[in-house]
Amino acid sequence: MTRIVAGRFGGRSLQVPPKGTRPTSDRVREAIFSRLDHLDVLDGARVLDLYAGSGALGLEAASRGAADVVLVDANRRAADVARRNVAALGLSREVRVVADSAERFAAGVVPASGGGSGGAHGYDVVFLDPPYDLAEDGLATVLAHLAAPGVLAAGAVVVVERSTRSPEPTWPAGLEAFARKDYGETAVHYAEPVGPDGPDGA
Repeated sequence: MTRIVAGRFGGRSLQVPPKGTRPTSDRVREAIFSRLDHLDVLDGARVLDLYAGSGALGLEAASRGAADVVLVDANRRAADVARRNVAALGLSREVRVVADSAERFAAGVVPASGGGSGGAHGYDVVFLDPPYDLAEDGLATVLAHLAAPGVLAAGAVVVVERSTRSPEPTWPAGLEAFARKDYGETAVHYAEPVGPDGPDGA
């Protein structure tokens, strides 16, 4: 059983796909969001949840104040489960589900252009919880797409979950790791966008 940990939907149960996904444990999810709360990046945030599975990470973000969430999973059964979770929570206006590969979706993100129409800006938080058997070059390709100018907002946080037996993600130019925390078999990596003169181009 997977539940929303905290926020306006805290305690609500979520459906999970019958197979083919590896849900983030409540303990790891709570730790991730404790750090994100400390970094003050969730309130009103644009969030992208790649390899979303049931959508638990993105829906947790919505519960804690994110304004716009996109859940992406190539497995159509998982995407259908995520849609049911979104509907059950009444979040259809704030949360969108896309049945597509993480690589194809990330490659197709239209970069924000200095605020854009309606104040659009890059993503503030991106979650990547790929299958542990995903090749490292596949993950590196997705990270490189995210590092393209305008995809991430200034001050954004990228969260990558991998096995502790996996190597450190290959961070592209434009993304810099700033923390790692291990929980049993799960390693959580945190990175931020950087410009030529340091974090966020400062």
